[in-house]
Amino acid sequence: MTVISGSAGWYLRRLSRMGPREVAGRVGDTVRRRRWRSVRPDCPGVTGARFTAVLPAGTISAVSPDAAKRLVAEADRLMYGHVEYFGVVRDDLTDPDWWCDPKTGRRAPWGYAFDVPYRNEDAVGDIKQIWELSRHQYLTVLAAAYAITGNERYAERVAEHLRSWWTANPPLRGVHWISGIELGIRLLSWVWIRRLLDDWPGAAGLFEDNPVALNQVWHHQRWLAAFPSRGSSANNHVIAEAAGQLAAACAFGWFPSSGRWRADALRSLERHLRSNTFPSGLNRELATEYHGLVLELGLAAVAEADAAGVPVPPSVRLVLLRMTDALAAVVDSRLRPPRQGDADDGHGLVVDGAGTDRWASLLATGDAVFGRLEWWPAVTGTDVRTPLLAALIRPYPKDAAAPAVSRPARRPAHFADAGLTVLRGPEEIWCRCDGGPHGFLSIAAHAHADALSVEVRHDGVDVLADPGTFCYHGQPRWRQYFRSTLGHNTLQLDGADQSVSGGPFLWTRQARTRVLAVDTSGEGVARWCAEHDGYQGSVHRRRVELTAASQELKVVDEVRGPRRAVRLAFHLGPAIAADLAGNRAALTWIRDGERRSAVLDLPAELSWRAHRGETDPPLGWYSAGFGRKEPTTTLLGTGTGTGTGSADGADGFTTVLRFGG
Repeated sequence: MTVISGSAGWYLRRLSRMGPREVAGRVGDTVRRRRWRSVRPDCPGVTGARFTAVLPAGTISAVSPDAAKRLVAEADRLMYGHVEYFGVVRDDLTDPDWWCDPKTGRRAPWGYAFDVPYRNEDAVGDIKQIWELSRHQYLTVLAAAYAITGNERYAERVAEHLRSWWTANPPLRGVHWISGIELGIRLLSWVWIRRLLDDWPGAAGLFEDNPVALNQVWHHQRWLAAFPSRGSSANNHVIAEAAGQLAAACAFGWFPSSGRWRADALRSLERHLRSNTFPSGLNRELATEYHGLVLELGLAAVAEADAAGVPVPPSVRLVLLRMTDALAAVVDSRLRPPRQGDADDGHGLVVDGAGTDRWASLLATGDAVFGRLEWWPAVTGTDVRTPLLAALIRPYPKDAAAPAVSRPARRPAHFADAGLTVLRGPEEIWCRCDGGPHGFLSIAAHAHADALSVEVRHDGVDVLADPGTFCYHGQPRWRQYFRSTLGHNTLQLDGADQSVSGGPFLWTRQARTRVLAVDTSGEGVARWCAEHDGYQGSVHRRRVELTAASQELKVVDEVRGPRRAVRLAFHLGPAIAADLAGNRAALTWIRDGERRSAVLDLPAELSWRAHRGETDPPLGWYSAGFGRKEPTTTLLGTGTGTGTGSADGADGFTTVLRFGG
């Protein structure tokens, strides 16, 4: 039986990462869950409820024809029952089983929500597969298709599925009442569904005039008020909880507790947006997709507050502004951000069709809300979400309450607080260097053991790639590989990770990294140097130099300390073909129909082998998205470090990547 994190040892390790206040809060949560088992009050009576958080006139007409076409095509696929989540295609969306995992065929058990062993894949199935559909973001797509086309078949399908879900998932029963992030995102979806269906004659009967819907909305908000993510778990989850609670309390403010829920959610959003974000604007989890998720959630929450006329603290808009500028700074020539840390394809608000670029969409919204800076990369794509959010959010420059903000005059390359540095060269060479903290909070849940790793792209193509995430629960060998030191472009000693894992979302010892030097000011040579102490008794130091004239990237690794076994890995992107001869690899790939090439000269002191798609143990894999993996080439060098052990003892392993070779 596969039980990922239910052992006594795991609970002790998890407890050791909590402070007294968090422990007390979790004890209170446990008591409350036991009390709620037998006490389930009904929603208070609501009379005269009206939905007023509608889109301004003319908003839908601002959606570009291309974006609308992609949306309607996606909506039609959904109407025919087709959808894909995390690499699994399902064709049952005309009449979905809300508790079934299509990957394993298992159904989650019925019962009191907090008794469901959702981490146990043998008992429940893949929880991500079960939860994703019930975020109801596919229903926001159908609702948006109705708003654009006026075709009532989309609205009728939305209503049919919502009524089905509400019947199958009464409050506190079953797997969909376990996790706050699920409830928060679901509430946000419901708000947008109601908004986008406003012209449909059945909209009020589906929501404010429907006692079942009112009961569901009230119980969702009561749950979020009672069980917020706290302490070491207050990461992106708490942002989703606050955003969903604020959205519902603003748009569905029909209950006696709505005012209190709204005020509490706004305070939580303000506090946790600040605590989850570095002053530079990067997300503290150092997991890029969660930067995107938090930014989406924050923008959606502000949209609801502005639509309801609820004053938003200036610090909220300031954090979102800095997050948007930071995103614009770190993307490559094709608007792809780094592939750093965990990624699970999570979105805050979905109203677009397939093929819409998530990052271009966020930058377009940032332009509409905050105004683009001269150094921002150009965004040429279109999306549905930007005009919808921009119609509700007050433009930042016109907000009299906004403080004076100094935005970067030039494109930042080094984010000192996050330890992220981007070296850029000619021919669209992009190199991310990782010299930051291991992760966020005491458990660093979404961190990888990737200190000093590099990620290199050429015109947006992964050359030296970050392999990604692939999975969370149910497949511990794969979870371990994709977040291991060996799974990244960095150096490993004695076969150990730099940081010690205590579970799939828990690190019990974290490597400490410090950046020693950065120089990105000139156009000749860009330099970066950092080190970490993750290997007991040894220090790994790495220097990276990018020379513009020769299109050459040099990586020098030093091991300071006693003699130890060394493994140095370079993971190639899935588009890269490699021909390894000795310690030289000839790399080739195709971009836009044109053949590109590079030469990778590897340290001669190590013995080099190419690995591809190996499973025992895993090595040579790339995950383009959650639940998906494909074979790729990993070049692995093995040998022995020969440092003297003195303060001056050092081994240098030099790797040189030359483009166009």
